[in-house]
Amino acid sequence: MRVGLYPGTFDPVTLGHLDIIHRATALVDRLVIGVAINRDKGPLFDLERRVAMIDAEARKISAGTGCEIVVHPFENLLIDCATDVGAKVILRGLRAVADFEYEFQMVGMNRALNAEVETVFLMAEAQHQAISSSLVKEIARLGGNVAKFVSPEVRRALQDKFRSNC
Repeated sequence: MRVGLYPGTFDPVTLGHLDIIHRATALVDRLVIGVAINRDKGPLFDLERRVAMIDAEARKISAGTGCEIVVHPFENLLIDCATDVGAKVILRGLRAVADFEYEFQMVGMNRALNAEVETVFLMAEAQHQAISSSLVKEIARLGGNVAKFVSPEVRRALQDKFRSNC
């Protein structure tokens, strides 16, 4: 069984993330979505809410693709998480050149820690490439409409969080 790990904070999960998840299901038999517990980032949504939001979206993708998708919170090193869940490939989404520089460094470090785990980069569709969770949160916080960037369920969660008409 080919197991892949798609890690992130998913705060919140965007249409760009969902596009990468959908693409990843064509490459693996089992996709583990690793939801990072990153206290340094100060997430808008707590871990339980982020897990619930991405799990709800992943179930829809799994039903449509037949790929098993599980959501797995983690706080350890990414490469250790990959080992814990039996992943031989880490799937990462790229949006721009700036993403590549950071990801390139991460691949080198992960390969030094465990050369048996490969990293594969996936590009989201063009209409999703500019989307970032940080920008979505900022737009929602300022009362903007985020419907083009997140699912209706995530949009409602952002509305509840900011009590606005985003």
